[in-house]
Amino acid sequence: MADRPNFLFIMTDQHRADWLGCYGHPVVRTPNIDALAGQGTRFEQFFVASPVCMPNRASFMTGRYPTVHGLRYNGCTLPERANTFVDVLRATGYRTASIGKSHLQPFTDDEPFGREAADPGPVEEAWTPEPGTYTKEEPGRYDAQGRYAFPTPYYGFDHVDMVTGHGDRAGGHYRQWFREKHADWQDLTDRANELPHNYTCPQAFRTPIPEASYPTAYVRDRARDYLQAAAGGEDPFFAYVSFPDPHHPFNPPGKYWDMYSPDDFDLPVRYEDHRNPPPPLTHARAQFETGEMPPIPQTGFMATDQHVREAMALTAGMITMIDDAVGDLVQTLKDTGQYDNTVIVFNADHGDYLGDFNMLLKGTWPKDAVTRVPMIWSDPADRTGRVSRALASTIDLSATILDRAGTTPYFGIQGQSLMPAIGEGASHRDGVLIEFNDSGRRMGFATPARMRAWVTPDWHLAVYRGEAWGELYDRRSDPNHCNNLWDDPAHAGIRADMMLALTDALIGQMDESPRSKRLA
Repeated sequence: MADRPNFLFIMTDQHRADWLGCYGHPVVRTPNIDALAGQGTRFEQFFVASPVCMPNRASFMTGRYPTVHGLRYNGCTLPERANTFVDVLRATGYRTASIGKSHLQPFTDDEPFGREAADPGPVEEAWTPEPGTYTKEEPGRYDAQGRYAFPTPYYGFDHVDMVTGHGDRAGGHYRQWFREKHADWQDLTDRANELPHNYTCPQAFRTPIPEASYPTAYVRDRARDYLQAAAGGEDPFFAYVSFPDPHHPFNPPGKYWDMYSPDDFDLPVRYEDHRNPPPPLTHARAQFETGEMPPIPQTGFMATDQHVREAMALTAGMITMIDDAVGDLVQTLKDTGQYDNTVIVFNADHGDYLGDFNMLLKGTWPKDAVTRVPMIWSDPADRTGRVSRALASTIDLSATILDRAGTTPYFGIQGQSLMPAIGEGASHRDGVLIEFNDSGRRMGFATPARMRAWVTPDWHLAVYRGEAWGELYDRRSDPNHCNNLWDDPAHAGIRADMMLALTDALIGQMDESPRSKRLA
């Protein structure tokens, strides 16, 4: 087992692909992540299975789509009986660690929003309750002094250092550590004590938390501790290091707050640039014109040009702080003699509209800004820099890691190994499926939205359950999705072909596991 590689898998939260220097961003500085790309394969066309945190993270862990693995929307749970690729690695002798944000179970105890509960009958749910508990990430677990003894294995991880939430309000083991480190922790997390600033965009908050105590630094330091302890071990490791940033709120600490100026940024496309905006966009525009904000802070909304620029500048600060942490982690591998036997992967769980058509955050509308994410694979077997335009999906990551580790995935995995595309630049998929299931009524939908998208190198199709409208965009000539061709007679044939391809993909969304067995 000693000749099998280690894995350092780095994930960021709500980080669109084109917000890295190596993906062509003209302002944000990410030299350490760019260096990974310069010594590995950077995927240009890598898409999420779902453009929100929990479903896509569960797809990463299982190699299966949300409708198959069961964590269909934020606030749901990944069943504890689900196997993950980390379970497979662990079964073959890998040491496994999750450091940072996991979000495979809810980390709030809030009641559902925008979904009226039916009166329960004598049998309340379609499934009988599982024997496991799904409160391991909820805030109540971390209220006590000391450190919550996290039960493991947790979806295959033997070592767990949990961070829940985001920014100055992050919880989990981080919050327990923060309370012990800072006697004035309540003052440091009181929004009334924010540092002076002149930003006015929603969710911009200048935290007094020192850089060294901010969640990004905490994840970096705990990951460095793990990598240092792993040095010299007989068995290889898989370390999942998951930063809660650059997810909103917009609150980079210390020098990262004013590292960038809003004047450095501009909007790529404004609301007025869309020739025939779809209903979710027109709904956001109507809210913007009346000054109405969504009832929960995670919902996408429209903002002024200035507010978008401010959000961009603060997001850039959060990204550069992560980049500095990535540099420290890579250096730790080098200092401990592990770099030459460690595959380093950089990825994100989903993107952010971040100014496209004046929108911020994420939501039902599956524009590339929220569905296309960075994916960089730096392999000690070949540190040659290359770019792959192969279409790939989050569900492919687990199969790829298992392939590189020299082991076989379980029956029912839907992902396909990217190793041929990494090594030779080969094609991978003809199209990618993207699912979105909302847990409540948002962005103008009368019922919780159900969206399915099919993306090819040339076209982007999105359909919505119960809606007469849909979307079709030419990705070559209209990369910003400014002209919806859904109702264009000249593109009726393309629309039909894309609908057939989507239908074929949806027919395949059946759980093949467990494999049927003939009784003796």
